[in-house]
Amino acid sequence: MDCIFCKIANKEINAEIISEDDKFVVFKDINPKAPVHLLIIPKAHIGPINTLDDKDRETITGIIFKAKEMAEKVGVSESGYRLIFNIGKDAGMEVNHLHLHLLASKQLEF
Repeated sequence: MDCIFCKIANKEINAEIISEDDKFVVFKDINPKAPVHLLIIPKAHIGPINTLDDKDRETITGIIFKAKEMAEKVGVSESGYRLIFNIGKDAGMEVNHLHLHLLASKQLEF
């Protein structure tokens, strides 16, 4: 599979990883849109939200709780942060591997 996020999860490509466990990898976005811009990905290749089914419920719940944990770890849980899933090309999705953006540390506009 030629998925850049799978390669990051498998340590085939370097990334600035800030957290890793048996299910998720969290790393800094290489083109940040805010002072804090993290990507949270499942280690297993899972497609975008519009391709999920019932077997993926645990992963979706886990990715949200991992985001909460990361917000606490980087010190933005009280000041505020934004979580974003981009679904499809028109929404800005560039990698076809489920991922959640965590952005913070400045006044974010929509």
